[in-house]
This record gives sequence, structure tokens and C-alpha cells, in this order.
Amino acid sequence: MRFKTSILFISAVFGSVIYSLTAAQETPQAAPQKTNVVVTVNGKPIPQSQYDILLQEHLARGEKDSEELRKQVREDMITRELLYQELTKNGFDKNPTIASQADFVRENFLLQAYLQDYIKTHPVSDDVLKAEYEKIKSELDNKQEYHARHILVDKEADAKDIIAQLKKGAKFDKLATEKSKDTGSASKGGDLGWILPSSVVKPFADALVKLKKGQYTQTPVETQYGWHVVKLEDIRPVKVPQFEEVKPKVQQAYQQQQFDKYLADLRAKAKIE
Repeated sequence: MRFKTSILFISAVFGSVIYSLTAAQETPQAAPQKTNVVVTVNGKPIPQSQYDILLQEHLARGEKDSEELRKQVREDMITRELLYQELTKNGFDKNPTIASQADFVRENFLLQAYLQDYIKTHPVSDDVLKAEYEKIKSELDNKQEYHARHILVDKEADAKDIIAQLKKGAKFDKLATEKSKDTGSASKGGDLGWILPSSVVKPFADALVKLKKGQYTQTPVETQYGWHVVKLEDIRPVKVPQFEEVKPKVQQAYQQQQFDKYLADLRAKAKIE
């Protein structure tokens, strides 16, 4: 079952939203560029800056810095340059398909670098993060979270048949494993773990909150994903973690929200045909 895709600070606090910003923050940074030359290949100088980038890639993979590694990186740079010179001599870089793919890769690299720079140049103060945390905390006061299972099928008739089997004593988890098309939960007996009603689509949430512990829906629940049989395992009050425990996730959520506003502004100003 898929959760709603709208950005929710609450969801971020509990780890159900993963943002691409996190990956950008964790990308190893290349060493500062230098102007000196490592080696010259057929008259083409290979700058130290490119050598440093390749060396950093090796070190980021956990390899130990050594004279042997540095020699190997130098040899790799020579091999790379020889092959590049050969492909350009043969006009391979002029192939329209290859050139388009190369442009796309280059744009993706620049976009990632731009995203990293955006994060650096738009820091979030602790005061702002604490204010966001308090807002989350107030929204979660007196809220409950639900331990749910479900079986998802394509047809209402199939869901009704599953309910009939449950009434005859069939095991919910066994039926979920055998029949549910939700690959994320089927192997776990349909277990969705602990969820907030606000994190799932409304028809599912409406059915879930009406159940008592141990009950399953007596009629199929329809959503845009298909037909569900929903079971409530347990209910508990939401436990709000301390600020320091969730600070990184609050920061990611806030930065994502700010970046989304930035993108929305760009779209509003753009001429898109």
C-alpha cells in the first residue's frame, strides 16, 4: 500500500518520508581544485583537480590512502585520457544519442552540485527547527497511532471472498501472504507496522479508525490502489521523541519544504508550453 505523497512534518519525524536532500548532504566533497598538472598525455595536460576528484572517490569507498593507490589513480587518469582522445578522434562523441546521454549526465551532476550548494547557502537555525518541532509536537498531542495489517486485491469480489474465509477461521497473515498484491507488506503477513491515519489515504484511514483491536473490516474498502481488507492489531498513544532525537529529520523536512517553495516559485515565473 502506498502512503500519501504530500509533505508532512509529522511523517518526517517518524521516518516515513525520505528526502533526496539527505543523499545530497551526505555526498563526499571533492578536494579543492589546484592548477598544477599531474601528467601530460599526447600534449594534453591532466590537471591536479581531476586527479584529486578520482582519488577522493577511492577514499570515499573506504580505500586507504597510500603511495600505491596514488600511483594507480595516476595510471587510471592516463588510461582514461588515452581512451577519451581515441573516441573523440573517431567522432564517437558526435553520435547524437551518445551526445544527448552525455548532456543528460552532465546536467544531473550540475543539479546535484546546485542542490548541495542550496543546502549550504540556506542553513536553518536551531530556533526555527525548535519552532517546527513544537508545532509537530502540538499536532501530535492526544493522537493515537495504529498497528495495521491489510490484504490488497484488484477486485471487490476477491476481497469479499477473503472476508468470507476469515469468518470461517482462516488466518489473516496467511491470506495476506498468499493473496495480497502489496509486495511491500504481503511477505510480512500484510503488516504495515505503526501508522498515523494522516499518513494513509482517507478511505483506508476512515475504515481503520472505526475498528476495535483484533477486528477486520466486514466489507471491502476501496481506494485508488484497489480493494482492501483491513485489520487493526493494536492502538497506542503517539510517543513524541525529544528534539535532539529528531532534529536531523525535522531539518530535512523543513529544507525540503523550503526547496519545494523555491521550485514552485520557479514554475510560477516560467513559461511552460
